[in-house]
Amino acid sequence: MMLGGGGEVVRVQALAESGVANVPSQFIQPPEKRPGPGGHSHSPDSGVPVVDLSDWDGAREEVGRACRDWGGFQVRNHGVCIGLLEQMRKAGLHFFRECSMEEKLRYSCDPHSPASEGYGSRMVVDKEAVLDWRDYLDHHTFPISRRDPNRWPQFLPNYRELVAEYSDEMNKLALKLLSLISESLGLPSSCILDKVGEEMYQNITVSYYPPCPTPDLTLGLQPHSDMGALTLLIQDDVGGLQLLHNNTWVTVPPISDAILVLLADQTEIISNGQYRSAPHRALTNSHHPRLSVATFHDPSKTRYISPAPQLLSKDSPPRYRELLYGDYVSSWYTKGPEGKRNIDALLI
Repeated sequence: MMLGGGGEVVRVQALAESGVANVPSQFIQPPEKRPGPGGHSHSPDSGVPVVDLSDWDGAREEVGRACRDWGGFQVRNHGVCIGLLEQMRKAGLHFFRECSMEEKLRYSCDPHSPASEGYGSRMVVDKEAVLDWRDYLDHHTFPISRRDPNRWPQFLPNYRELVAEYSDEMNKLALKLLSLISESLGLPSSCILDKVGEEMYQNITVSYYPPCPTPDLTLGLQPHSDMGALTLLIQDDVGGLQLLHNNTWVTVPPISDAILVLLADQTEIISNGQYRSAPHRALTNSHHPRLSVATFHDPSKTRYISPAPQLLSKDSPPRYRELLYGDYVSSWYTKGPEGKRNIDALLI
């Protein structure tokens, strides 16, 4: 997001479609953070783990290994209807490609309030921060008391029902995965959920990354790890999402029937660092728009998070200070989500 000459908000999509030859300076990354030419390539043998959830016992070991080594993995046979994933992708593309700017702006989020619901381009408070080359549509979906479909667009007759169904299915899957991750640590299946709280907060963010004239200078999403407990993400077939693995950025290959699972910071804390949240970023490209749908599962802001006591001993003391999750959220949005600096600040 940036301001036009009259002070009005100019969305990234409008900027891209205006035919600019060079991106404005607000979007240009410092040299050390630029992806560089050729950063968009990916292949099926990228190494990002793919776990089949139809074999629960086998999946437990694979999930544990993926959480230790990567902080993220893709899942198949996850129980969510493949048609629902495709409907959500198509609906997101319809909003950004088919709806007029006037209609989209009717659902604008509050630009002065971080993570407010609606259509926007910028989530952090710091006005000096480099901007991401993306627009988004954010929905507050759990707890049910937060869910107000009247705040969601109605550009398709069934869009609000579609988002509600997708939200419910992602919530079910998140609960299953948190149970599996707990078991892979040797903990009771309910351990992580007991720590983050049974009534998790869920947001669904549809992100649209327009073609960029200088993709070697920009990022669609800057490197960061997610602040909450668990993120579930689907993407289209364009590709561009990358995970940091052994100090190398690795592209996550698009798999139409798979869902990407990203461990977030609170799960790292609960595991006492046995598992690591996944630093990730999104690249841009000059030819094709890209779309992803991320579903975030977070603790309540009133929840205190600390390492699971079952994982602590004289030889394995706590590595992180206890935190109030609301304070962590405020810090994340105020300082910005650069890398893992927010969680690293909690190390003892």
